[in-house]
Amino acid sequence: MKKRATIYDIAKALGITISTVSRALNNSDLISATTKDSVLRMAKQLDYRPNRLASSLSSGKTYIIGVIVPSAEIHFFSSFVSSLEVEFKRAGYSILLYQSNESFQSEENGVTTLLEAQVDGLIISPSLATTNFKHLERLHQENKPLLVFDRTDNRIAAPQVGIDDEKAGYLAASHLVQAGYQRIAFVSTASEITIFKNRFEGYLRALKQFKIPFDSSLVVRKGMSIDAGISGTNELLKLSRRPDAIIGGDDFTALGILNALSKAGIQPPEIGVVGFANQLFSAYITPSLTTIDQQATKMGAESAKLFLTMLQSASPQEMAEKRVVLEPILITRNTTSLEKQVLD
Repeated sequence: MKKRATIYDIAKALGITISTVSRALNNSDLISATTKDSVLRMAKQLDYRPNRLASSLSSGKTYIIGVIVPSAEIHFFSSFVSSLEVEFKRAGYSILLYQSNESFQSEENGVTTLLEAQVDGLIISPSLATTNFKHLERLHQENKPLLVFDRTDNRIAAPQVGIDDEKAGYLAASHLVQAGYQRIAFVSTASEITIFKNRFEGYLRALKQFKIPFDSSLVVRKGMSIDAGISGTNELLKLSRRPDAIIGGDDFTALGILNALSKAGIQPPEIGVVGFANQLFSAYITPSLTTIDQQATKMGAESAKLFLTMLQSASPQEMAEKRVVLEPILITRNTTSLEKQVLD
């Protein structure tokens, strides 16, 4: 079996010291560009791969970051992770990804698993089922960086990166009002995570601004999924005064709303529909879905930038109050066409 190449082999082949090779591989400013190039070419020629275990034992770092997402199958989260990974690779870090599948128990297990894997820190978007955050305190106990993205919550003592969710809810509702809708329903989750409360507050602010009375019968908290959207819409259509527009908690909920409306013989924009997240499918379904873009790619880049700063800090917990708030972007499509005003 072929012996694995080491930095000793690179140094011997080039006739330079081991320390020079090590510094060159770590892109040290003390080494010239010419020497770095020679070392990298020889490393490739010898099929050299760094010994992560040896490096972690000597430095106390694995250069691996744990990431927990509710679901990697959702385009928003996959886009976030992809952007995050690009930035971390540039800094010499890798990602270890774990899916909670919207389960609190799975999320707890994920934290344990990633800490046992000796990750250098954790980035997380909590599950819908998460009601307390004591399991995240283990990061503080081990003095490892913790960052929360998207599903931010002020009950978590950690830096957070997300959008202005109150404004997002306001944009969705105010757009519908300006498009001619008056009875605007809200189908979402009963989760206690702050961002969902904030989106609802934005919805209420828009109603108040446009002097539209709040009707609690138009609020359905069935969850966030295609099935929840179908169930919630069927419930709303049974009202004596049905809604003329529905906001879904996310694009999958909105997809369920559209499905239920279609089965009832209703084609938006007769009843307007708005989602959240700007999932990949939202532009290609018929009718195309009006939604709120949450800037997944930018959120990933900003999270990586902040997290890399935390990794350089002797006490990451001192940055717990740091917040990066991105602007939500309204993407207007055919489910809320202004033609609704003509149809009326």
